Amino acid sequence: MAREGILLGYGNPLLDISVTDKNGILEKYKLKANDAILAEDVHKPMYEEISKNEDVIFIPGGATLNALRVAQWLLQVPHATTFFGCIADDEFGKILKRKALEEGVTVRFQITDKEATGTCAVICKGRDRSLVANLAAANCYTEDHLNKPDNWAFVEKAEYFYCAGFPLTACPKAMLQIAKHAMEKNKLFTMNLSAPFLCSFFKEAMLEILPYIDILFGNELEADEFAKANELNTTDRKDIALKIAALKKENKKRPRIVVITQGDQPTYVAQDGKITEYPATTVKPENFVDANGAGDSFVGGFLSQLVLGKSIDECIRCAHYAGNLNIQHSGCTFPDKPTFV
Repeated sequence: MAREGILLGYGNPLLDISVTDKNGILEKYKLKANDAILAEDVHKPMYEEISKNEDVIFIPGGATLNALRVAQWLLQVPHATTFFGCIADDEFGKILKRKALEEGVTVRFQITDKEATGTCAVICKGRDRSLVANLAAANCYTEDHLNKPDNWAFVEKAEYFYCAGFPLTACPKAMLQIAKHAMEKNKLFTMNLSAPFLCSFFKEAMLEILPYIDILFGNELEADEFAKANELNTTDRKDIALKIAALKKENKKRPRIVVITQGDQPTYVAQDGKITEYPATTVKPENFVDANGAGDSFVGGFLSQLVLGKSIDECIRCAHYAGNLNIQHSGCTFPDKPTFV
């Protein structure tokens, strides 16, 4: 049964600032209508500009926080989830914190004065979404914040942990500390490959934490890149999943599970040397809004059932439900109450 503080995550908190392109923002900042990039200096003024639009929507985001928000929504247990990350004491940081708390997520933010709160501009035009991420304060997280007794108490309280792969670029030491705690206490640590570039450019940091990962998520492009970067000598995704599952693992009490999503193609789950295929659910084209946050929602759905002690079959069923629901909404947003039963 779910309880307060059962699931904890560390990641890069970003405030999504979503607007419709009525004033030529795409053209002004030379953005593609359907793209995702990291912000450069030329983009910095855009965040203040779009935040003043009449139709602006502020959504707490970042991959880890998105997954926790979805899990929190599905569990319907106050403060079942706890999130760690770094923001600034500024207007965007205050909005991000307020929105996350309103959704029932407990937030333990480190506050920095070195950078502004991380943001992601979401410029909507028709069915296209242009994403421009400015990580800023999210890159400033340090493990000494995690080690403060009142913060570490939340780690001790949790039984399940999730980190997207993105903090490998910020504070891999914090990720490793949480993962080692999970192993030592026989708790469950889960992680996401998150992006192809992490599998190659941050390969060493990823391989250092891999032995502590009980469940690893990834999509088809990430799995392909991991196989290439680590010379697994196969392009068959079923084989890739099985080989990742078989890599060195510290906690011998449970085998590693690897979950590979493929959009509207079957999801592969590698467990105990076997592959199980789960058909992806689809939506009618007229109900499709965008895929932004779909992968995060998938993980959130999975984790919501995992902490309830449900089977992997049920975890995947809820993951598909959440991902399917996500693509029928703008960004990682959801109705007031879940209908998953």
